[in-house]
Amino acid sequence: MEILFTGEGIIALLTLTILEIVLGIDNIIFISILVGKLPASEQQRARLIGLSLALILRLVFLFFAVWIASLTMPLFTVSPILLMQEPFGVSGRDLIMFGGGMFLLAKATTELYNKLEGPEESHEGGKQARRNFAMLILQIIVLDIVFSIDSVITAVGLTQNFPIMAIAVIVAVAVMMLSAKGISSFIDQHPSVKILALAFLLMIGMLLVIDGFHVHVPKGYVYFAMAFSVLVEMLNLRFRTKKGKAVELRKPEFE
Repeated sequence: MEILFTGEGIIALLTLTILEIVLGIDNIIFISILVGKLPASEQQRARLIGLSLALILRLVFLFFAVWIASLTMPLFTVSPILLMQEPFGVSGRDLIMFGGGMFLLAKATTELYNKLEGPEESHEGGKQARRNFAMLILQIIVLDIVFSIDSVITAVGLTQNFPIMAIAVIVAVAVMMLSAKGISSFIDQHPSVKILALAFLLMIGMLLVIDGFHVHVPKGYVYFAMAFSVLVEMLNLRFRTKKGKAVELRKPEFE
């Protein structure tokens, strides 16, 4: 624990905390899109469950940091494909990133279709409502696992000190919990922002897929592009507020 009170420890803690918060953007966007499909009375509960699971999974994975780090070891080798000039080893992390990316691509594409051209949605009561809630939490768990493993591998790459990693993860998830409701409400109230958020999920899903093929895109560029897109959309929202109300997307009808 003494390292926490040294200059090196404080710098490592601040750096890792900021990085974990940035990496948590993916989680917040995904959860915000999903909970928007629930009645307002259940949305906060779903957010808390999803982000609590994210915290628990990250802390559990930190206890098994050595095993998580071993996921980067190749399980088998494949022949050169696409842009690959030589055979490369496929690790457990590669498979998890690829599977998570494909899931995110499928989910974001489905949500885009439902919001733009899909059938009208409705929420049913009783057992069906509980099943829908359980399925939503299951989807959150799947992506929580993918993002948590990536988060822990990143943390292990910066420091080997467990207290520093644990504190950074707890602070990052706390920030996510505090901001999730506001972000969810803002996305739900502005249809064009919801489409932009789904486009972000498509981009993140594609990045996870190509990361599984050892094609690494610097995340700084990705987050800069996302921030620029958000800035442009904020300007558009301000302009549309002066001109009139924007077109609304289809929303679930509550029974």
